[in-house]
Amino acid sequence: MTDATNPAPLTSDDDWWRSAVVYQVYVRSFADANGDGVGDLQGIRERLPYLRDLGVDALWLTPFYTSPQVDAGYDVADYRDVDPLFGSLTDFDAMITDAHALGLRIIVDLVPNHTSSKHPWFEAALAAAPGSPEREFYLFADGKGENGELPPNDWESIFGGPAWTRVPDGQWYLHLFDPAQPDLNWRHPQVRAEFEDVLRFWLDRGVDGFRIDVAHGMIKAEGLPDVGFNSMTTGQRQSELLGKGRLPYFDQDEVHDIYRAWRPILDSYPGGRMAVAEAWAETPQRLARYIGPDELHQAFSFDFLDATWSADSFRKVIDTALAESTIVGAPTTWVLSNHDRQRHVTRYGDGEVGLRRARAAALLMLALPGCAYVYQGEELGLPEVLDIPDELRQDPAFLRTGESRDGCRVPIPWSGELAPYGFGPQGCELSWLPAPATWRALSVAAQTGVPGSTLELYRAALRIRREHPALAGTTGGVTWLETEPGVLAFHRTDGATTLTCVVNISGAAVVVEGYGRPLVASEELTEQGPGHVLPVDAAAWFERR
Repeated sequence: MTDATNPAPLTSDDDWWRSAVVYQVYVRSFADANGDGVGDLQGIRERLPYLRDLGVDALWLTPFYTSPQVDAGYDVADYRDVDPLFGSLTDFDAMITDAHALGLRIIVDLVPNHTSSKHPWFEAALAAAPGSPEREFYLFADGKGENGELPPNDWESIFGGPAWTRVPDGQWYLHLFDPAQPDLNWRHPQVRAEFEDVLRFWLDRGVDGFRIDVAHGMIKAEGLPDVGFNSMTTGQRQSELLGKGRLPYFDQDEVHDIYRAWRPILDSYPGGRMAVAEAWAETPQRLARYIGPDELHQAFSFDFLDATWSADSFRKVIDTALAESTIVGAPTTWVLSNHDRQRHVTRYGDGEVGLRRARAAALLMLALPGCAYVYQGEELGLPEVLDIPDELRQDPAFLRTGESRDGCRVPIPWSGELAPYGFGPQGCELSWLPAPATWRALSVAAQTGVPGSTLELYRAALRIRREHPALAGTTGGVTWLETEPGVLAFHRTDGATTLTCVVNISGAAVVVEGYGRPLVASEELTEQGPGHVLPVDAAAWFERR
C-alpha cells in the first residue's frame, strides 16, 4: 500500500497532462465489485488492466467522498473520506497504488462551490442564529417583502426553481443547484484555508490532479444583485445567457484569486500535479483566464462538445480553441461526452448514423494536439438510454425540470447476454440503473478482438496517438489542407513524417489521395487508383514518410 504521507511520483514527466488521454470514470457506473448494484473503488481497481490496455494515460474519478448521494456524490459531507457506498480510504490507496504501477495517473473531482446540507458546517449554521459566525460559512440572507417572505433576489437554480430555500427562522440560503447543496461563502478565509488543506490531503495520498467542479461559480457579485433574466431553468439556458453578459454568480473576477493561491500548492508536489477547470465564460478570452502558469493547467473546451455535425462548425471551434491556447501557452482540451451531457452517438443522430459519426469524431478528436477526455463507454459506442422509467431516475434535476442526465450514466456493459452485462460479480443481477437489451452486442467482451468494432477502433487510435512521432507529445501543430466542401483535412508533422486526418461530412463518399498509406479508419476504406474511397460520415488517418 502507498505511504500516504510520502507517495512516490509516477514519473518525472511534469508535462504529462499536456497531451494526455484522460478517461472519465463515473464511479457508480463503472464496475461493481461487491454486488450491491453500485460501482465502487475496488471495481475500478479490478478493471485497471482494461484501461491500461485501452491506451489511456489517466483516470478522472467522479466524487467518491462521504455524501448523502442526493446529486450522485456532488453533495459532499466529508471531503477527506470515502463514502462506504464506494469503499474506504484503504481501498483508495490500494487502487491508486495499482494504477501508478500500471502507468495510469489518477485525477479526482473536487466540489468547492457547495457542500452537502449534511456537512458539519451547514448543520452548525442551521442550528445557529441569523448573523452568527456559523452562518458566515454559507450565503444566508434576509428575504424581501413585508415579512421577508420573498427570496433575496431573482436567481434561479441550475436544476430548476428558485436558488433560495427559507429556513424556519426566516432567513434564506443560496443553492445554485439542489437545496441539499448549499453554496459556500468563498470570501470567508476559513473556507479558503479548508480547501487548501483538502488539496494537500489528496496530494499527500498520491493523486495526480483535480477536476474542479463549477470552477467559475465560487464567487458571487457583491450585494447579490438580481439577474434580470427569466426562465433560467437549466444549465444549458444559463450557458446561453453567458453570451449576453456575465451572470452575478458566474465568472466573477475575484474567482481567480482562489486559483492563484492553489497553484503554488500543486507546484510544490513532484510529478506534474495538475488541475482542470469545469468553467463556463461568456467569451473564449475570459475562459482562457483560468489557465496559465499562475492558475490552473487546463479548462474544458465545451465548444467542441457543442459543435454540430458539420465541417464548418468543427473547423471554427478547433481554430478558436487552438488560437486561445496559444495565447496562454497551455494545451487545448477536447471532449465529446461527459456525465452531464447526452452521449454523442445520440446527439449525432442516434442509431447507425449516430454511431458512424461518433466513430469519425473520435478520430478527429484524437488527432488534434492537446489533451483529450474520453467518457466511459464511448469507446464501446454506447448511445444515450432514453427510455429509463421515471420512477427509476435519480437525477435531482429531473423532479424540478423534467430533464434528466441519467441516460448517460447507465452502468457500462462488460460481458454476457443478460443485463447488467457483467457490471457486478458473476451472477449478480443488481444495477442502480437498467441497461437496455441492445447493449449485449456493445459489451467489452462482445467487441474485444472483433475487427471494425468501436472498441478496437479506439484501441488502435490510442496506440497510434501514443507511438506516432507526429502525434506524440506536444509536437506538430495543425495545418489545414484545401479540400472539397464538407471535408475536413489537416496534417501534423514531425521532421519528415506527416500524419493527415481526413473527416468526410460532405454527404457523399470522397476519394482521398496523396496523403500516403492509411493507418486507421472509422469505416472500411476501398482502394481506387492511387487513392482510397472514404465513405460518408467517416474519418481516417494517413501517413507519409
